[in-house]
Amino acid sequence: MAQAAPRLTALAQEVLGAPLPVRLRAWDGSESGPPGTPVLVIRRRRALRRLLWKPGELGLARAWVAGDLDIQGDLYQALELMAGSLWERVADSARPTGLRALPAAVRDPRLRAAAREFAGLTAPWVPPAPPAEEARASTGPLHTLRRDRQAISHHYDVGNTFYERVLGPSMVYSCAYWEPGATLEEAQRAKLDLVCRKLGLGPGMRLLDVGCGWGSMVLHAAREYGVSAVGITLSEEQAGYARKRVAEAGLADRVEIRVQDYRELGDGPFDAISSIGMAEHVGSARYAEYAADLYALLRPGGRLLNHQIARRPLADEQHYRVNEFIDRYVFPDGELAPLGRTVGLLERAGFEVRDVEALREHYALTLRAWVANLETHWDEAVRLTSPGRARVWRLYMAASALSFERNRIGVNQVLAVRTPVSGKPGLPLRAREWRG
Repeated sequence: MAQAAPRLTALAQEVLGAPLPVRLRAWDGSESGPPGTPVLVIRRRRALRRLLWKPGELGLARAWVAGDLDIQGDLYQALELMAGSLWERVADSARPTGLRALPAAVRDPRLRAAAREFAGLTAPWVPPAPPAEEARASTGPLHTLRRDRQAISHHYDVGNTFYERVLGPSMVYSCAYWEPGATLEEAQRAKLDLVCRKLGLGPGMRLLDVGCGWGSMVLHAAREYGVSAVGITLSEEQAGYARKRVAEAGLADRVEIRVQDYRELGDGPFDAISSIGMAEHVGSARYAEYAADLYALLRPGGRLLNHQIARRPLADEQHYRVNEFIDRYVFPDGELAPLGRTVGLLERAGFEVRDVEALREHYALTLRAWVANLETHWDEAVRLTSPGRARVWRLYMAASALSFERNRIGVNQVLAVRTPVSGKPGLPLRAREWRG
């Protein structure tokens, strides 16, 4: 088909309800759209077949991961320009726009016929197989022990060397704490130190790190603050890596790494608990249980530092839906909750919430640093995992950086205390003098 791009651009404008804000290049080499902008490249007609089969985020995600779609030019600029047209347009009661319009569009006989012509479809039609990197849709109740282990394995058990290239020497996979001019490693060390100070750690104390990752938090707390620490993870690869780091640091007598779920712990109490970037995996159905379990694991007067991504609240929470790209390719079964809901559930479990610190801008900076690391080591990242997996991580982290920058999501550190019956939590009178 000659000159596919202009016809596709016109069709996209009709379906999305707005002009395409980027230039489009089709598989036949034709181009259309505003010059001087990033180029959305449709490498294969199969991209359109994916959108016809799964009209919306999932079809778009499959086309991206498979390499049927690509961006030439500044990825951040392209996502910024397309966000308003594709993801952030408010659905009109009379006519939805953006990606929300696709399901209705593919049911329209005229538009469906035009799309099928572009896609080169003839009956009988076999839909394209999903990319190999897609997690299988799980069945059964959410957040059982078995299902959570499978979800964690999908995200984290992709090779420690891959994560080394993305995260850098700190091996911390959560928001850093930035000062002007800091390196990623310095900012991650500052975050770990901030957590330790908020928890009031000191020699002889016992720390539990829930979702310990590759062991960075327990290592920092044991080395710099003299605590004994237990780190738990559901990832076998993370646990093996963390144990090796602990042994090399000469801290095996004070740091234990376990492959264990927080619901399986029975050897409390702990003086302090850190949960850094783990609670997003808990899910709304289990969050009250999570909060109650951590409360029970703390001694009276013990502190919890819960570091968690939050989404903006909806007018009707029943309409919350997990992003299909994130659910199938990044964090299966992951859920984000508004900050108010998290604080409320912690309080309902018995905690006294003493401080909330928002770090939204810090996470945007962290994600941009991770994307830069991935792009620097791109060929090796592809070799270590797969082209599709590397594409998943690049899009996920770049899009997430913009989501933090645009205040679509945030991240907060909530300091909570299991306040003793005396009502004296042992905290300093002045806020954020954490060493009291």
